[in-house]
Amino acid sequence: MKEQQKKKQHKGGRKPIANPSIHRYVFRLTDEENAKFLSLFNASGADNKAQFITSILFQRPIKSVKVDMAAMDYYTRLTTFFGQFRAVGVNYNQVVKILYRNFSEKKAAAYLFKLEKQTAVLANLCRKIMELTQEFEAKHLSRKDEK
Repeated sequence: MKEQQKKKQHKGGRKPIANPSIHRYVFRLTDEENAKFLSLFNASGADNKAQFITSILFQRPIKSVKVDMAAMDYYTRLTTFFGQFRAVGVNYNQVVKILYRNFSEKKAAAYLFKLEKQTAVLANLCRKIMELTQEFEAKHLSRKDEK
């Protein structure tokens, strides 16, 4: 009789899961994004895509990046200015060679004296730019680790 009761208590089908996944999210990808997603999925070795996505979301910390447009603008302008400054240095070397090749020693020395004065002005300008950049970095680009 006890055997019959045990058979009656047993129901067919799968055993219920203790913590079922009932929440669903849907998102769409372009062809390029899908190709990248599939390559990352294959490289991960995950059993299924849902497991892969949840591992990406919850095991890796999500970093948020705030872009300061003023700092970006300052950086791009400083980079272009530095490129121009380097070009002036290259031109300076070329001018010195041409002066000694095409003019007499006395004339070349006179022109070089004028060029040295302008070079001193450029060096001062470079120092001021470096000071301003350090001041800008200290005030506006200091890293604040916010979590």
